[in-house]
Amino acid sequence: MTRRRLTALVSAGLLVALAVWVGRHTEWTEFTMPVPPKGEARHNPFYAAQRFAEALGARTSWEHTVGGAGENAVILVSSWHWNLSAGRREALEAWVESGGRLVLDQTVIGGADDLKRWSGIGRRQADREQIETLFEDGPRERCRTLHEPGASPATVSLDGYSLCQPGDLSSLTIAGRSPAWALEDKTGMQTVRVHIGRGSVTMINATPFLNRPLFEGDHGRLFVAVTQLKRGDEVHFLSEEEHPSLIALVWTYGAPVVVLALATIALALWRGAVRLGPLAAPPDSARRSLAEQIRGTGQFALRYGHGTALHAASVRALGEAAGRRISSYARLAPDEQVAAVATLTGLDAGELNAAMNAGGPRRTRGLRSAIAVIETARRRAIVERAGRRTGRT
Repeated sequence: MTRRRLTALVSAGLLVALAVWVGRHTEWTEFTMPVPPKGEARHNPFYAAQRFAEALGARTSWEHTVGGAGENAVILVSSWHWNLSAGRREALEAWVESGGRLVLDQTVIGGADDLKRWSGIGRRQADREQIETLFEDGPRERCRTLHEPGASPATVSLDGYSLCQPGDLSSLTIAGRSPAWALEDKTGMQTVRVHIGRGSVTMINATPFLNRPLFEGDHGRLFVAVTQLKRGDEVHFLSEEEHPSLIALVWTYGAPVVVLALATIALALWRGAVRLGPLAAPPDSARRSLAEQIRGTGQFALRYGHGTALHAASVRALGEAAGRRISSYARLAPDEQVAAVATLTGLDAGELNAAMNAGGPRRTRGLRSAIAVIETARRRAIVERAGRRTGRT
């Protein structure tokens, strides 16, 4: 047998031995695991209690605001801030006094003094000495039995309520009123009912009526007892645990204002935004023609200085042109210059003299005529010179 086959056989044997050991030391046990709630039960904490009450012949609803309950209806309040709004607290108190049945659980917070002043029900914590005395024989049990005050052991076993929720070692107190019904355990009173007006207020120092806890202990019987449930009753579950977001509430109660505000903001942003281009197309950046520049310069010279500089420039240009044709032109007297230019260009000497030698400011029309005569003489002198140069070549 080769070494490779021997190694393979040993490895296979070890694997078989491992499998046999795992099989002998593994135990398969079935157990039930709670699955997460689905559908409406996923967001409604009173879904099971509603179905339970409806099965007993009641009509139920889950609400987030006070109102809509009849005078003889039942309202079970959980996860609620008692003193958040004075208006809704007073509405709830008036509803009870008119005949309603109000049930409060342990999750009602805020306004403890106002609640105690109105109903007489308060809550107190057990002191350290009391806790050590109550539980010196063993640990606290998860399920405890609630019974009416002064009940005998036989009555407790028959009529008691098994409450499977660990208590926080607190108990309820009553002041200024006589309790109409109460349940207690060894830590003190855990459920109490008082009459107010034509109605009643029942407080329970636990939260046994939510979806899963309702199926534990005697919570179903306890629900019927604290609500005084009868066939045909109207039961309202009031809670602030699930409520619309602030954005949803704003849209629900003020959609027109929201739309108008968004439109105003959009218009303001559009109005103040940087534009992608100018409102009008930019003009062409082409240079002005030479004629436009000459006319513009002449208009400027005519407007400032009454054209004196423009007239002097025209006379100087004529002198430069004539100096190229007439010898010693610059040394001639003014009258001789005029006569020489007149002979060269063929213009009238008097008209040319008036145009060249009349100093001082002129009217626009006179200045234009003088400059026209001078410019004509300059051009003729240049043309005469160019013609003679051409004749000589």
